[in-house]
Amino acid sequence: MEKRKVIIVGSGPAGYTAALYTSRANLAPLVIEGHEPGGQLTTTTDVDNFPGFPEGIMGPELMANMKKQAARFDTEFLTTHVTSVDLSKRPFHVKCENGNEYLAESLIISTGASAKYLGLENEKELIGKGVSACATCDGFFYRDRVVHVVGGGDTAMEEATFLTKFASKVYVVHRRDELRASKPMQERAFANEKIEFVWDSAVTEIIADPTGVTAIKVENLKTGEITERKTDGLFMGIGHKPNTDFLDGQIKLDDHGFIITEGRYPDTNIPGVFACGDVQDSYYRQAISAAGSGCQAAIRAERFLEENE
Repeated sequence: MEKRKVIIVGSGPAGYTAALYTSRANLAPLVIEGHEPGGQLTTTTDVDNFPGFPEGIMGPELMANMKKQAARFDTEFLTTHVTSVDLSKRPFHVKCENGNEYLAESLIISTGASAKYLGLENEKELIGKGVSACATCDGFFYRDRVVHVVGGGDTAMEEATFLTKFASKVYVVHRRDELRASKPMQERAFANEKIEFVWDSAVTEIIADPTGVTAIKVENLKTGEITERKTDGLFMGIGHKPNTDFLDGQIKLDDHGFIITEGRYPDTNIPGVFACGDVQDSYYRQAISAAGSGCQAAIRAERFLEENE
């Protein structure tokens, strides 16, 4: 079975940055990219908040550039999914969906977190065309427009409140007649004149034309009445699911399933295993913060290997 000094599980800004740093440290990393090489940014259009691109850059292009830069220093990439890992002893045992198995002296986990969607027929194909799960990323494009946010927890209130910086009106569609968000978040949203609530309701259909989303259909769950509401954008505020199932409980997670890292370091509870990007970050969830944590994880992995040779 092939043994590697560093295996990076996952890609995206965190994984590709970790690959760049570990490859430049002559650690010959193997990146097992997963089913969606490049992560969530490959489903976005314009990225205007990543430093170094004054005119912005398309998400897929940014990820392709990051991968190409890491490949320049002899990073090896494998497009498959990790099905399981054995972290009970070093070297760690990694099994892949394609049947490959590896041993790793250190492991960097950058599998990200998947935004939760409603499961509507056309919502995935409309991502970047009026459907979004990141107000911080896309809010700027909705200046003076009407948008709707789905959800009733802290995520939805954060999205809605942030969107009021740009949108002329923000409607929050929630299945219940009261919010699940924390009291301070509720009070902040209720006090905002731009936010209006659509209670006891669920989005049942997204209507679009070639330019993108134009309206949504909303069902009142008490009366069964369905209404069509014009909108320029639909934001999912129903949370994110960290991609940690393959760890099978071997790494400490918080109450929401995100990997717990130690203080200001990317170290997990298992020496030699590091986490970076959205899989351990439920707060920032930005490409630039993910890239920064990928750098940290790579440097920690390098030093761990030096100390444990």
